[in-house]
Amino acid sequence: MGDVASVLYGVSIWALPLIFAVTLHEAAHGYAALAMGDDTAQRMGRISLNPLRHVDPFGTIILPAMLLIMGGVMFGWAKPVPVNFNKLRRPRLGMIVVAAAGPGMNLALAIIAVLTAVYILPHSPATIQEWLLLNLDNAIYFNLLLAMFNMIPIPPLDGGRVLVGILPRPLARRVAGLEKAGILILLAALFLLPILGRNLGMDLDIFQWLVQGPVESFGRFMVNLLR
Repeated sequence: MGDVASVLYGVSIWALPLIFAVTLHEAAHGYAALAMGDDTAQRMGRISLNPLRHVDPFGTIILPAMLLIMGGVMFGWAKPVPVNFNKLRRPRLGMIVVAAAGPGMNLALAIIAVLTAVYILPHSPATIQEWLLLNLDNAIYFNLLLAMFNMIPIPPLDGGRVLVGILPRPLARRVAGLEKAGILILLAALFLLPILGRNLGMDLDIFQWLVQGPVESFGRFMVNLLR
């Protein structure tokens, strides 16, 4: 019985922060699209705080858990919120707003987690303080991770869509054309380059440079700033 409780405890401190981070990230895209004139997500029931509507069982739960256990890169995905960019008022600006809404939500959630840990956690019941602290610590990490990873300027990530909305049209069309190959480029950069680097005796861990390092540095900065 104790083993079961230990497993549930471990799962809860990782799964709960991740599910909330992913769910609210995707819901933010849907709310932003609706505010900018596209009701596609609303009609398909994707403007929802129900995690089951956004969670991809493999991409959101199984794959990240496997990578975490193996000590690898935290990587995964959720079901993308459908957006018809042609229906947005001022489509280029709308694309920027909708794309930035997800990472913006994750940044806001990370700030809320820091404030909760600093100002509310000390007044919570002692019996649950450790569990809450671990949840909040992981909430800060996962939300900053999602925000920074998704703002990498490569389609189909949110940062790529923001870049397409900002660039002059001829260049924007070229960048948008990378969308189908973008996920392959990311996978190669995240998984193949580090292996190649180890064989060559070089540090080619792009994830550490672009995401992991900045997440840790910015997390410490936020805690020091807000406490």
